[in-house]
Amino acid sequence: MTSSSWQKSSFSEAANNCVEVRTREGLIELRESDDADVIVRTTRLNLAAFLQGAKAGEFD
Repeated sequence: MTSSSWQKSSFSEAANNCVEVRTREGLIELRESDDADVIVRTTRLNLAAFLQGAKAGEFD
């Protein structure tokens, strides 16, 4: 991903309650579309580790 514009999953269609993502200044930024003022910034490595943990059920 090399876009600085916000993107959301095509599965969200016109929904207003989804997670949006973009890259900016070498970081990955995430936000909820219905609360755009809160932005979480992370690195690719940290996001990959989080997603791996979520898939493995570490946060259940």
